Amino acid sequence: MNYRLLPNLITAVLLISGVACNGEEQSEPKPETITSLSINIAGYDYDRVSAIRDGKAKVEGAEINFEVSNIYALNKSVFGPEQKFEVSEIGLIPYISRYINEGFRDYTLIPVFISRTFRHRNIYVHTDSGIEKPEDLKGKRVGTPGYGMSANTWIRGMLKDEYGVEANDFQWIESDKSSDGAELNSGFAKYYFGDDFPLIKGPDGVDESELLLSGQCDALITAITPKAYLERNPKIRQLFPKAREPEIAYFKKTGMFPIMHVVAIKTEVLEKEPWLAKAVFEMYSEAKTMAYANLESTTVVRTSLPWAKDEYESTVEIMGDNYWKYGIEANRKELEAIMRYVFEQGLVKKQISFEELFAPSTLTLEE
Repeated sequence: MNYRLLPNLITAVLLISGVACNGEEQSEPKPETITSLSINIAGYDYDRVSAIRDGKAKVEGAEINFEVSNIYALNKSVFGPEQKFEVSEIGLIPYISRYINEGFRDYTLIPVFISRTFRHRNIYVHTDSGIEKPEDLKGKRVGTPGYGMSANTWIRGMLKDEYGVEANDFQWIESDKSSDGAELNSGFAKYYFGDDFPLIKGPDGVDESELLLSGQCDALITAITPKAYLERNPKIRQLFPKAREPEIAYFKKTGMFPIMHVVAIKTEVLEKEPWLAKAVFEMYSEAKTMAYANLESTTVVRTSLPWAKDEYESTVEIMGDNYWKYGIEANRKELEAIMRYVFEQGLVKKQISFEELFAPSTLTLEE
């Protein structure tokens, strides 16, 4: 399907007629009480959700309220006692960990993979460390504000699969502070690896950026862009200085676009309104299609990049028209990989099938 040429009118007609994105009729009829439904949604203010925030992409007959938030607050809300959002963006790895390790079932996933990032760019090294290539990380001290971060999980998987570098090939130092000012969880999360696994707690009150500059570690693996790097400190650089090139090569080889965050719906809401999973999926898909159209258009430049259209066309050439894919089958490689990674890396106590995490009615949804 060519998403760049998909008219919004067709999407609207399909939604109104009750036809799914894959051309099949809905199996879950919408109740007459839908007009009284209020849906509170929380997430980052991405271009691919702006149509939801602005009321252009909707769930038919329902009132949508979109609250802009960040992953720290989102995870706290979903996993905490308040749980005020019917629909929420959530970190994929934290969700998997809570689901398997603690039996968390308060929210159920739908296959809307709202945040994705290639992560070669998130390995930083001290210029005096002697680290020039991934294999040089072996035997080094690697700092991080969170061993279990989604980004770190993908990076460790990539290092093992592509470069033969295992998670226990270097000394991990987990800081209790983040250089972006975020409040991290106190103490270690629960990890499932041997007592001899090389992970230690960093000094109190010292963030990952300070660890590197002070020489207490040789490299950083983190989702957070270290403060020292943002300040252009000459003592810190990326391991992959032109990360786009190895990231493109990684995609061409593996076909994977790493998933960071996913959309979840409160389980008790789905039990009352089972049709909602499909409707929310379609709403996010429609909003993303509108974002594609904005990137392609030259009538008005909607992003603060003068060559945004050129970058969009380059991305489409490499990754395909619908490069930010939703749906299970379109993301099977990524989902199978991440379930392997979390088990191999000691984040979960047992392995399960990824299908178990998602609302059953969404397993066959396609765009």
